[in-house]
Amino acid sequence: MPPAKSGIADYSAVLVDHLRANAEVETISSARLGFSAASFDAVFYQIGNNGYHDFVYETAIAQPGIVVLHESNLHHLLTDLTIRRKDWDAYVEACAYDGGPAAGAFAERVRALEVGPDYEGVPMLRRLLERSKAVIVHSRAVETDVRRAGFNGPVARIPHGAWLPDGDRMGFRARLGLDEQTPLIGVFGFLKPYKRIAESLRAMRRLVRVRPDVKMILCGEAHPDFPVAELIRGLGLESNVRMMGYVPIEDFTGYISACDIVLNLRYPTVGESSGTLLRSLGLGRAVIVSNVGSFAEFPNGICLKVPVDASEEDSLYEYLNLLVSRPGVARAMGARARQWVADECNWGRVASMYRDFAHAVRDGREWTNAEPSVPIAVTEEIPVELIVDLPPDPPAPKQVEPEYILNWAARDAESTFYAETHITRLERTLNLTPPGNASDRVLEMGAYMQMTPALRGRLGYGEVRGCYYGPAGQIDHREVRSADGEIFRCDVDLFDAEKDPFPYPDEHFTTVLCCELLEHLPSDPMFMMAEINRILRPGGHLVITTPNVASIRALRAILEGYHPGFFPAYIRPAAPGAEVEARHAREYTPREIHYLLQDAGFEVARLETGEFLDKPRPEERWIIHLLERYQLPKHLRGDGIYAVGKKQGPVAKRYPAWLYEGGD
Repeated sequence: MPPAKSGIADYSAVLVDHLRANAEVETISSARLGFSAASFDAVFYQIGNNGYHDFVYETAIAQPGIVVLHESNLHHLLTDLTIRRKDWDAYVEACAYDGGPAAGAFAERVRALEVGPDYEGVPMLRRLLERSKAVIVHSRAVETDVRRAGFNGPVARIPHGAWLPDGDRMGFRARLGLDEQTPLIGVFGFLKPYKRIAESLRAMRRLVRVRPDVKMILCGEAHPDFPVAELIRGLGLESNVRMMGYVPIEDFTGYISACDIVLNLRYPTVGESSGTLLRSLGLGRAVIVSNVGSFAEFPNGICLKVPVDASEEDSLYEYLNLLVSRPGVARAMGARARQWVADECNWGRVASMYRDFAHAVRDGREWTNAEPSVPIAVTEEIPVELIVDLPPDPPAPKQVEPEYILNWAARDAESTFYAETHITRLERTLNLTPPGNASDRVLEMGAYMQMTPALRGRLGYGEVRGCYYGPAGQIDHREVRSADGEIFRCDVDLFDAEKDPFPYPDEHFTTVLCCELLEHLPSDPMFMMAEINRILRPGGHLVITTPNVASIRALRAILEGYHPGFFPAYIRPAAPGAEVEARHAREYTPREIHYLLQDAGFEVARLETGEFLDKPRPEERWIIHLLERYQLPKHLRGDGIYAVGKKQGPVAKRYPAWLYEGGD
């Protein structure tokens, strides 16, 4: 119990206060002679993995009760009970009992000072579980470990209680010498390596390069074998990171409230819960956790989850950059977190579950773990692509996978390079194209034979036709072979889409794809749109993809003094007779594509933007922040426009004024 410098001490003190509302409670916070578990209806043993809990462990072994496991590894506690007491025989015996002969042999090597204790490999749970009447855990992760360790008795999964304090945000910012706008990141609790302190500081160094004003505080005692201060100096972060040392609980809460973002990272983990994490969520802070163990079980909408693989530092930097550059996202996430804590983890509910479980164990009744309420949904304020965990409902299966496209592109080096460079766009285009059947016809304009085989092989169209720029009336008979040896044949008609009537009957096609072609047209794009309308059957679909001149990339270019176009360059004259690719004549905004479809007689069935090739672009986050600050639209800012139109009638405007000088 307090004043012990332990999160479990703080937890136990609050729990006892709430248990007393409906029970007689006696607290035992040190070894006591004459204690008898038989004199109580229930005894709860709060067990943590450090020396504070030595007497708790020993009493739980001697007088079985309900063990509350705050984590699923007690090896550090057992070393305090044995090695620190110079009882090596007891340590070796405990390892052998828990992990078998191999663990005992390894412990002998520890005794000989050849290696350090196998903290992760031998959890030291077996003896305690064998002596326990029942177990309380805070997560499925620890419940799984308890069952894996062979415990077959009652297990209650009870949420870790959480606080809903009102912190003095500006008062504690004033203590730190910060104004209301300076971004502040906090790390709280013992500064141990497994809390990813080094990784956090390296991500911080990268963040400082784009946001020099960002600050970080480390609140907690330093680990004697982990030189955090030297690490801060080595990374050149002395002016951005401050070590606060141990602070009393009231100041601890105040410093959390002063932060915009709280890092609560753990790896490796043994399923431990974190009172600091729950306190941060209860204060409505934006929290980043490791996507592992009990932390992975939190709803997606209330925190961001960092993988613990090689991408950890990159992901952490991206998330920090997101929350710092978009404070509205951080505030919205924090508000959802506070509400979730209030609903699921309030101390009254936790204490009630303790009492109910104690009655069930005493009376020999079966206990059924209550499932949490429906998780808070991820809203538009947190982009879905930034959530590490899968959404609650699995996404619909894709019609075409990247491997299928690349299989057909493997015919030569140039085709392979093009497909790999544009694979995100190609895959996305095919997966938004409506599928067909054996009686349907599809036309791909500007056919490069990259997507074309999939129109039959994956989307099911009975007739697939292509067209390309060239002398009207000429037909190229194209044949491509996949890496697997499959052959695809297609006729490609040549003509000028801005001048020549399309060589197809009225209402001939079910679907037309016009991909990365519109931006090349220099004179009369509505001629092409009118012809597409003519050859499509009523209700048929037009799929358009084209670069977005209003993208984040384009805005950044303008603000940095460059041309916003995706391909604004003139093309150097080639040798006589050589084929020259058409340059971009005009690039469009999503709003203009909406107008284009409507004026051409189409209902806009789908309009979205995305990347041509997905890859991290942290250097453009500041543009999003600028849009937020001035309350300008942030949606439809991807590099490419993806649109699907459904034919509703004839062309509405042949020369719309927004597109033609002197138009209607």
